[in-house]
Amino acid sequence: MSGPLVLAIESSCDETGIAIVDDESRILANVVASQVALHAPSGGIVPEVAARAHLRWIVPVLDEALADAGATVADLDAVAVTSGPGLVGSLLVGINFAKTLAWAHGKPLVGVNHLEGHLYAGWLRDPGEDERDAPPFPLVGLIVSGGHTFLVEMRDHLTYRLLGTTVDDAAGEAFDKVAKLLGLGYPGGPIVDRLARTGNDRAVRLPGTRLTHADRNAPHLKGDLDFSFSGLKTAVLRLVRERQESGPLAEQEIADICASFQRVIVTTLVDRAFEAASRHGAKGIGVSGGVSANSRLRAELTFHGEQREMPTFLPSLALSTDNAAMIAAAGLRRMRAGLFAPADLNADPALAL
Repeated sequence: MSGPLVLAIESSCDETGIAIVDDESRILANVVASQVALHAPSGGIVPEVAARAHLRWIVPVLDEALADAGATVADLDAVAVTSGPGLVGSLLVGINFAKTLAWAHGKPLVGVNHLEGHLYAGWLRDPGEDERDAPPFPLVGLIVSGGHTFLVEMRDHLTYRLLGTTVDDAAGEAFDKVAKLLGLGYPGGPIVDRLARTGNDRAVRLPGTRLTHADRNAPHLKGDLDFSFSGLKTAVLRLVRERQESGPLAEQEIADICASFQRVIVTTLVDRAFEAASRHGAKGIGVSGGVSANSRLRAELTFHGEQREMPTFLPSLALSTDNAAMIAAAGLRRMRAGLFAPADLNADPALAL
C-alpha cells in the first residue's frame, strides 16, 4: 500500500460518502450511502431528514471503506472533510465526525471546499486503472450540479479564477423542477435524460439562455460567460400549463419536452465552456458535478472536444455525482502544499476567488 493515505468524508447534501485515496490519487475505497429513497416521497431533499440519515450511516460507511481499502485508521496520514457549501445540518455531521476521528488518532485535519473537490475529480484514478495524462494547465473547469453552475480557470493546482456563474437557477435545479412540472419524480435529472432519448429535441420551441447585456450578468463579473436558466424553466411551465388545458400530456409529448429542454441546457453548457476555453487559452476542459452524468452532455462535450482538438476530462459516472474520493483528491493536494485549512463550517461557494 503506497502512501500517504488520505481518508475523506463528504456529507454536504444527501450522500454519506467516505473514501480512501493514496498518494497517486488512486482510489482504494469509495463508499456512498444514498438517500434518494428517503427524499423521493417529498420530491426534494428535506434537510432535517438528510442530517439524521448521515448520523445513521456515517459509522457503517467508515467501517466499509476501511475494509475495502484493507486499512486501519492508524495507516492514514490525514483526514479530509467537506467544510462547505451545503446543508448546514449535513455538513456539521461530517465535520464533527472528521474532527473527532482526527483528534482521537492524532491525524492532521484538512477542510475542503465541496466545489474544489468536484474540480479534482478529474485527477482520480479508479482501482487497477493504468496511469494516464493528468488534466493540463491552464484548464477551464465547468462545475454543473443541482446547486451550482459555473466556469473557473485553473492555471495551476489550487489556483482559481471565476469566469462565469449562474445568476439564478443552477442547471441541475432546472432539471429537477422541469421533471416535477411533468410529474416525473425525483431526482429529475436522470429521468429527463432517459425520456429525452425517445423524444424529438426540435419538437418544442424553447428560448435560449445566453445573456447578451452586461447589466444582466453577475455584477462582480459583468461578462457574457454567465448562465441563466430561470427563463427556460418558466417557458416550460407555461408550455405545460397551456397543453394541459386540453387534457393530460401524452407520453410522446413529455418525451419531446424533455428532449427539447435538455438540448437547450446542454447546448448552453457546451458553448459556454468552449468559449471560455478559447478566450482564456486553456489546454483542456474539466467537467464535473451531478449534471455531468447526463448522457447528451457527455456525448457533446466529447464530440466537440475532438472536433476542436480541445481535450475534455469527464470523471466516471460514479465520480461525477457527490462522493468522498474527490474530497480526498483535493485534500491530498492541499496536504502536499501544506495548506491545512481549518475544517470549520464554511458555506462560501466561491473557492476564495
